[in-house]
Amino acid sequence: MSYLELNAVFLGIAAAAVLAVPVVLRPDRRSLRHAGAAMAATLAVLLVLTAVFDNAMIAAGLFDYSGHALAGARVGLAPLEDFAYPLGAALLLPALWMLLTVRGKGRD
Repeated sequence: MSYLELNAVFLGIAAAAVLAVPVVLRPDRRSLRHAGAAMAATLAVLLVLTAVFDNAMIAAGLFDYSGHALAGARVGLAPLEDFAYPLGAALLLPALWMLLTVRGKGRD
């Protein structure tokens, strides 16, 4: 299994959770905009941190990737596949939080 295939599974699960939020919770547009803005800000920070620290760790020789399982594209020394995990986390974790903290209408 390549890293790209593994990423597809992980991102598919994250996308399903994000798509379930409006179906299950039926939030108003303002709530969706706020959640989307929070996810985008989180994603931006995570992508920058991933780029900086993955490149630093690879340059220091802490780990390496076997070339046959990579797509080939890189951001510095870090393979592009490494950036799927922060993307998945920025989507999946807030969506799960919203879905798992659903309150009844009268219980706010």
